[in-house]
Amino acid sequence: MRLGVLDVGSNTVHLLLLDAHAGAHPIPAFSHKVELHLSQLTDEQGAIVPSGIERLCYVVAHALRVAEDKGAEEMLAFATSAVREAANGDEVLAKVREETGVELEVLPGPDEAKLTFLAVRRWFGWSAGRLLVLDIGGGSLEIAVGLDELPDVMESLPLGASRLTHDRLKGDPPGPEELRELRRYVRHEIAKGVSRVARVGRPDRVVITSKTFRQLARIAGAAPSAQGLYAPRSLRARDLTEWVPRLAQMSTAQRAGLPGVSEGRAAQLLAGAVVADAAFDLFNVEVADLCPWALREGVILRRLDTLVS
Repeated sequence: MRLGVLDVGSNTVHLLLLDAHAGAHPIPAFSHKVELHLSQLTDEQGAIVPSGIERLCYVVAHALRVAEDKGAEEMLAFATSAVREAANGDEVLAKVREETGVELEVLPGPDEAKLTFLAVRRWFGWSAGRLLVLDIGGGSLEIAVGLDELPDVMESLPLGASRLTHDRLKGDPPGPEELRELRRYVRHEIAKGVSRVARVGRPDRVVITSKTFRQLARIAGAAPSAQGLYAPRSLRARDLTEWVPRLAQMSTAQRAGLPGVSEGRAAQLLAGAVVADAAFDLFNVEVADLCPWALREGVILRRLDTLVS
């Protein structure tokens, strides 16, 4: 069957269509995405502005038509931190439902971590042992660790790359004090959960997911996307440490010229690197493997698990 998953994130509204059935791995069939940057379309009270709601409804309606045109039998639609934390989140959900007929499921932060962990576990298998999974989204950082298909510890922290850039980095490039304050804040937030993760036991493998980590791995020398889904890719802590000050001296336009960095994500790459560097340091990570599956695939896998073979 062809399933669609619509991910309304802080940066992007992403429709992914997969051909899947119980007992088989999902095969990507079509991808459609729009960079909406919903988390930045807010007022001083944290409510998504009317123009942002209108734009979201248009994008969701278009994605629904695309899914129908491509033969999707079912569409799973969800929203993450941008809608979850909006002061008018319920109003946004009601308007999307009224205008498009799409019922967005708002995923709590721990559920994001859990579903991403599920996708990573299925990708790497049981032989990977205890996994520590890190995912930097637009609005939040998800952390999960465990030995089974579901994690023993799940954390969701307000450390998304888009959120931090919008709230804490005003200069282009930012000044040294701005960067220092960001670094201090990020490390303080991550440090709160270090003991909970440590109590579970040292991971056998550290895995990273998300666009931010893919871009950081790419500029540090990982294989480009042209080499395919199965090319092994990783990111080393020492490369991150070297790249943070380099990114801090670049303007957004200069970062957009780096390999694998899209123009729409270039502004937030520095904040993402600060979060990644802090997480690697505080969790004593020397190297992490990049997983091509993440939250969207986790949502699909959860749905497939409910099907009868």
